[in-house]
Amino acid sequence: MSYHYTIIIQWSQEDNCFVVSLPEWGEFCHTHGDTYQEALDNAQEVLEMLIESCLQDGETLPEPKTLGKSLSAA
Repeated sequence: MSYHYTIIIQWSQEDNCFVVSLPEWGEFCHTHGDTYQEALDNAQEVLEMLIESCLQDGETLPEPKTLGKSLSAA
């Protein structure tokens, strides 16, 4: 099954690493990585665990945020 959740990756000067936010899962759902790729890999792993946990517990998955219209239409 394919899920389309938001992954926001930003450089943190304070933490000296890339910080990842997963907004559909709450304001405190974050991970990080020393490189952009590591941050992305960690985010995908965390998302998989969150989805699996929700499904096992019979909880409803959060609704993915989507853009209003396609960027290619601009």
